[in-house]
Parts: sequence; C-alpha cells; structure tokens
Amino acid sequence: MNTDDRTTVEDVMSAPLETIAKDATVMEATQQMREKDINALVVRTTPRAIISSTDVLDAVAEGKDPTELEVSDVMTTDVETAAPDLYMEEVAAMMTTYGIKHLPVVDDDYVGMVSSTDVTAHLS
Repeated sequence: MNTDDRTTVEDVMSAPLETIAKDATVMEATQQMREKDINALVVRTTPRAIISSTDVLDAVAEGKDPTELEVSDVMTTDVETAAPDLYMEEVAAMMTTYGIKHLPVVDDDYVGMVSSTDVTAHLS
C-alpha cells in the first residue's frame, strides 16, 4: 500500500466540531452529547480541554450532581490533539499510548474530532 492510499484523520473525523462553554453545566454537556449522539465535546480554553462521557460518569460515580457542576469542574485539560494529515494507524497508536478515546483535530484551530470508534471502524 502506498502512502497515497492510506486513510488520514481528515478522511474520517467528525466535523463540524461540537463545543461547549466551560461555564455550562455538566447536565447541559450531557444533553448536547446525547442530542448529537457523540461522547465528547471540546471546551475552548487554554490549555486545550475536552469533556467526555467518561468525565461525566466519573463525577456522577463520585456522588456529584451534574446540574450543579460546571464543565470546568470535570473537564480534562491539556489534551492531546491530532493533525488532519495523520494516518489512522498513528492515531490508533496515540490513543493506545495515552489511554484516550477522543482526539480533537487541530490545524491552527480546531477542525474536528476523531474517536476510538472511528479508528475501530476504519481499521477493522
């Protein structure tokens, strides 16, 4: 297989990117994820951040009320990102190395999201 035939992040990423404000409630984040049928939202902060269904699940398991929490209370900060031209095999390796399920795709600014589901669907 030559490199021209290899699938890149840009070929499979979800776009447009779904985002949420850091001061939104966790309940609002979960409602948006459910409405869009996704498991993570980018939080436009510095450093880069994301809120995932796992972050929400962890908070609820700790007895926290998602209607009282803000996204900034549970989001994961300083997240890894992927460039649109990365090959899917490279993304799979990154997800395995870092133990993550979502990678925001960044090309100067956010352009999309790639998930472990996208990777699995492509590589299977």
